[in-house]
Amino acid sequence: MWDFVALRNRMIKEQLEERGISNRAVIEAMRTVLREEFVPADLLGFAYEDGPLPLDEGQSITQPYMVAYMTEALELTPGDRVLEIGTGSGYGAAVLSRIATAVFTIERVAVLAGTARELLRDLGYTNVRVHVGDGSLGWPEHAPYDAIMVTACAPKIPKPLMEQLSVGGRMIIPVGPHPYTQTLVRVRRLKENKYSQENLKGVMFVPLVGAAGWPA
Repeated sequence: MWDFVALRNRMIKEQLEERGISNRAVIEAMRTVLREEFVPADLLGFAYEDGPLPLDEGQSITQPYMVAYMTEALELTPGDRVLEIGTGSGYGAAVLSRIATAVFTIERVAVLAGTARELLRDLGYTNVRVHVGDGSLGWPEHAPYDAIMVTACAPKIPKPLMEQLSVGGRMIIPVGPHPYTQTLVRVRRLKENKYSQENLKGVMFVPLVGAAGWPA
């Protein structure tokens, strides 16, 4: 069997700290959330490998480094309310939930959302709520959000998500004209009708499908 403690510690050291992840809350969240509980059973041996892992319906679990990088870039504080677009297996939401006070996560694939909801509940992540829907439109019922993390690439920044940020809120989202040209962007809502935008790094994510994203 695999020594997940050793693999997790190596992931923290080699994939995160040695690449510049320094926020202690993020590192501890990555250490606390057991990634092996969120990967498919036949991929357990790859739980802490430096890359994404496939899920059903063409979706994936984001690379550990990218989960940590995006979480750090959100500049979370303990009282924050976070919206995540793209629940997948629930791993990213679990990490966010160890820092923020509440996480609202949307998954368009109903079977993935159902599995993630049950898993998060069974593992005791009581401050995460899972919703089936069009992530490009956000979850207006619980807006505004202090932070929004989008784990799929949009052709442009969806206006509904911008509008659901609180003043002072941050959004991290991959944006690009096609799957091989994507940039991770940080958006800040400075005032009611004023935003700033900052390009962080080149990335590669699955498409954000929806009314304010790519067509199905």
